[in-house]
Amino acid sequence: QVQLVESGGGLVQPGGSLRLSCVASGSIFSINVMGWYRQAPGKQRELVAVITRGGDTNYTDSVKGRFTISRDSARNTVYLQMNSLKPEDTGVYYCTAEKILSSSGYSPRLWGQGTQVTVSS
Repeated sequence: QVQLVESGGGLVQPGGSLRLSCVASGSIFSINVMGWYRQAPGKQRELVAVITRGGDTNYTDSVKGRFTISRDSARNTVYLQMNSLKPEDTGVYYCTAEKILSSSGYSPRLWGQGTQVTVSS
């Protein structure tokens, strides 16, 4: 069974940086897309950034130029480098993986448990 485990969240001052990591565990053959969503208190979950197996990326406008998504497909790991953090970046960040093929079969989408990011002075 494939599971996603995030790490790297925490409390940081405005202007600071954090790096999130997410590892997909299990007997995995391939993952098409990996990425990050976030959910602020009282708001809907929103896309932050995604990256395809081929390396194509997509970012929400509010993080362009500040966040960088990267991926190590050999280790089934996705990273989110977050720089110049703002209070409005606060929320629970969820890792996601799409179109996963593993020894357990095919999964259209999986989510991690989430990691809290708080940007505050």
